[in-house]
Amino acid sequence: MTSIEMVLKSKLCLVVVLFFASICGSAAVARAQDGGANLADSPSSARAAKHANDPGGEREVTFRSLPKDFLHDQKAIWTFPAQLAKGHYWLPTVAIVGGTTGLIYADPHAMPYFRSHARNLDDINDVFNSYITTGEVISVPAALLIAGYARHDSYQVSTALLAGEAYADSAIVDLAMKAVTRRKRPVDVTGTGSFNDTFFSGGKSPFKGSSFPSGHAAGVFSVATVVASRYHNHRWVPLLAYGFATVVSCSRITTLAHFPSDVFFGAALGYTITRYGTLGPR
Repeated sequence: MTSIEMVLKSKLCLVVVLFFASICGSAAVARAQDGGANLADSPSSARAAKHANDPGGEREVTFRSLPKDFLHDQKAIWTFPAQLAKGHYWLPTVAIVGGTTGLIYADPHAMPYFRSHARNLDDINDVFNSYITTGEVISVPAALLIAGYARHDSYQVSTALLAGEAYADSAIVDLAMKAVTRRKRPVDVTGTGSFNDTFFSGGKSPFKGSSFPSGHAAGVFSVATVVASRYHNHRWVPLLAYGFATVVSCSRITTLAHFPSDVFFGAALGYTITRYGTLGPR
């Protein structure tokens, strides 16, 4: 491991740790400002009241309610065409489909640049390999869950469970689309091969051989959307959450794991499924 890799990895880990430490610590600060012996014994009620106006702030979830909530989400996701038939959500749908279509046409022109400059990005790409980024994304709900239980804060526990629920919601859609599209990954286009005609030509397994859409982008944006929405009144949280999600998603392009269109559509899936499905009122 080179010194550059070590520095980059240490800085990235530090940012992630500080991010979640700040979220976890903000509740303690809020309780100290509110004062009162009763608040110290019931931080959850104060926390819920503080975030009552945040998007998704009214959602409460437990381990017992997760299966039912997940099935509710999946029903809403797979019956989405019925909402379009009723005239709902046409503007964001057209924007996402149009943006993805444009990027699909641009992919063959963009990817040769990343392939030719891959060696220049080796040190950075090592920091953002598939396993490291997956671990970082999973660490978000894990850190929130541990901190929530440690402080007896049901709002933070619910946030952690919602992040896991959102991740699962987007993963199901992602895997289903991968199984259908079977797009070849950029890294599988060897030598000076063409990046055209990559759909329906990749591996049969949606877990390894299919590129569209990006599961990492869908997963990290689903988790980031939960955190950003539930802690919306802390202005720095949405910026840092979506910034982290953007960096992780873009790294999938520089590592030649995905095309720009894969990442864009995956991020859009993660955000929309979470914002309008997982965090929707019950």
